[in-house]
Amino acid sequence: MRLSVGTVAIAALVSALSGKCALSADLSHAALPDVIVTASPSYQPLAAVRGGERFPRGAQLLLVHNGSAEPLAPQFWATADANVSFDGQRMLFAGKQNQTDHWQIWEMTLQGRTPRLLFAGSDDAIRPMYLSSGQFVFAQRAATGFQIAVAGVQASEPFAPIDANAGAKVLPLTYLPTSAIPDDVLADGRILFESYFPLGSGSMPEEFLVYADGSGVESYRCDHGRARWGGHQLASGDVIFTHGSSLAKFTSPLAHEAPVAAPRGEYAGAIEEMSGGQWLVSTRASANAHYALRLITPGAATVRTLLSRSDRDLVEPVPVAPRTRPHRHPSGLHPWNYANMLVLDSRLSRDGDLKAAPASVRLETLDPQGHVATNGTAPVDADGSFFVQVPGDKPIRFVLLDRTGKVMRQERGWFWIRGGEQRICVGCHTGPERASENRVPAVLMRTTTPFDLTGVKTVAPAPASKGN
Repeated sequence: MRLSVGTVAIAALVSALSGKCALSADLSHAALPDVIVTASPSYQPLAAVRGGERFPRGAQLLLVHNGSAEPLAPQFWATADANVSFDGQRMLFAGKQNQTDHWQIWEMTLQGRTPRLLFAGSDDAIRPMYLSSGQFVFAQRAATGFQIAVAGVQASEPFAPIDANAGAKVLPLTYLPTSAIPDDVLADGRILFESYFPLGSGSMPEEFLVYADGSGVESYRCDHGRARWGGHQLASGDVIFTHGSSLAKFTSPLAHEAPVAAPRGEYAGAIEEMSGGQWLVSTRASANAHYALRLITPGAATVRTLLSRSDRDLVEPVPVAPRTRPHRHPSGLHPWNYANMLVLDSRLSRDGDLKAAPASVRLETLDPQGHVATNGTAPVDADGSFFVQVPGDKPIRFVLLDRTGKVMRQERGWFWIRGGEQRICVGCHTGPERASENRVPAVLMRTTTPFDLTGVKTVAPAPASKGN
């Protein structure tokens, strides 16, 4: 095994990990596939959502195979964030060739291990993940923190490989005054990501969803109250995540999280489900210890330590195996710089329904300097419905007003609507358990033209017709 001069510290780590006393015999168990893990002297699991560095002292991807560990890309100063392709043959990762470089997005075949650069921006790019469309999603550092983007153009063939020029075409998905970090690509094609709640203004990590074109952003569940991060979807469709000292899950029948019985410890997140139903996790006994790889059985108190190191955190485990491809999301966006939004009943809210309908709704946005700006007000009908056009691709929030202009209720956080999106909301943060009444909203009985709160709107010109 040859290591470059810049990986002397990693060489020492790999040498120790490859020793007989470093790896548990469980790692060579026939039921366990090869595993890729990130080894680092220090891992800060929530640093990225704060806009910071998760690996302040560097990191290296290791392939654990038959009880031994070796670096996957020893020519890099740092590597992390492995995401294995759906056929199990390639992986995306974030890497730094030199210590002073920004994190960049790379792809590598797991057999030949020849890396190719896919995206190199003007700042850090991390957490890449494959999409079924021949694209990949990742987080790119911006002035307001990390923002999620998709690189590449949707391929004409289903499940096409990533084009070498994918990084030249980047579509932003999030438009927040705070960081957003992708956690997983769900089976339905949506992207699970973590950010702060209230979205764009809070300080509590929370899980959110967005489609692969940036539309339909929403909270995964609305039972907010505890920090949760590191979400990952299981084969059952449930989403498992961590509170730090415990695990919980979102399951389809419930509008709130469900606790998961698991051994005590601090969980880093990124739980992986193995073929036998066990979970591969990264845990530590306390804040003074390092994260180790362990295998747990849901609902049982037993735990098997697979790999540990007294001076390194071992995090982000990824099995090297084929996996189910998520659905491909077809975008329905129009070529506008604005969006249409219909609210069925603004009186409804998880904070308690309003007894009287608001008289009007005010739209607030953020200017380029981050200051709150008002885009005007629109009328609200007696049943609480309103229909408005809003600026696309920028932070917005609504404020409900009575007839005197007094605030009745206002959104605490921010969200966005993609340009060209047509969106309908039941109420104001009502939660997934609230369904709309089976009636035509009063605003649509009065008019089918949305009230303009955009300031300036444009429509892309239609393609020129071809003559006969």
